[in-house]
Amino acid sequence: MKDISIAHSPDSDDAFMFYGLATNKIRVPGYKFHHTLTDIETLNRRAIDEAFYDVTAISFHAYPYMQENYALMACGGSVGEGYGPMIVARHAYSQEEIRKVKIAIPGVLTTAYLTLKIFAPEIETVAVPFDRIIPEILAGNFDAGLIIHEGQLTYSHSGLHKVLDLGQWWREQTRLPLPLGGNAIRRSLGQDSMLTVTQALRDSIQHALDNREAALDYAMQFARDLDTRLADKFVGMYVNERTLNYGEDGREAIRKLLQMGHERGIIPNAAKIDFVG
Repeated sequence: MKDISIAHSPDSDDAFMFYGLATNKIRVPGYKFHHTLTDIETLNRRAIDEAFYDVTAISFHAYPYMQENYALMACGGSVGEGYGPMIVARHAYSQEEIRKVKIAIPGVLTTAYLTLKIFAPEIETVAVPFDRIIPEILAGNFDAGLIIHEGQLTYSHSGLHKVLDLGQWWREQTRLPLPLGGNAIRRSLGQDSMLTVTQALRDSIQHALDNREAALDYAMQFARDLDTRLADKFVGMYVNERTLNYGEDGREAIRKLLQMGHERGIIPNAAKIDFVG
């Protein structure tokens, strides 16, 4: 029996796509899967510093720092189709004005941060836990913040203004979707196991899509402050056909995002991208 360690974030979309594996609805002869849930910035760091998990959710921004030890799985990604991380603020800033405002960000390895710096290299940022960004803005500690996850659907309930949707901006600049997070698999597993485990994840995603009600019910325990309707909307935004397979334009978007990050000096080393499965 081959033990495979899997780590992903405690978010409703990740829980939804791993539902089949986590509940043993999807089984692979000769393989046993162990799941760990922790925040994405911690997962990025552990993959870079330790290559700790066999399979790990990552921000695409973090991939060039771990590419010697990991390859990208060809499934399991969260991609924004003209939507994505948002700059929100207490005031209705223009896109020019927001460049002069200090912004709370959810971590320097997030794809949200990379896209923000491509949009405005000069912008000043401070890292804040992602679930504290909206409360910190409301407390007056920041005038603006870069929000990810469920905050994209709930920020207006707090009376905040959307300044810019970076997924929409990226689409206008490149005509491509915005790749946000993916799953990476450790190269030391060997090619056969890498392919087998990648197919198991794809089967888990398909199972969730085919059994949406049960998978959503499972994912609701991770749906911070979302009712079932909003959780279903959020899952639909980031777990769909694109999650089963990026498609050629999705793969191009990953390459372009990391290439632009390198060319603009945000990422020090060029990305060498290879997909498994």
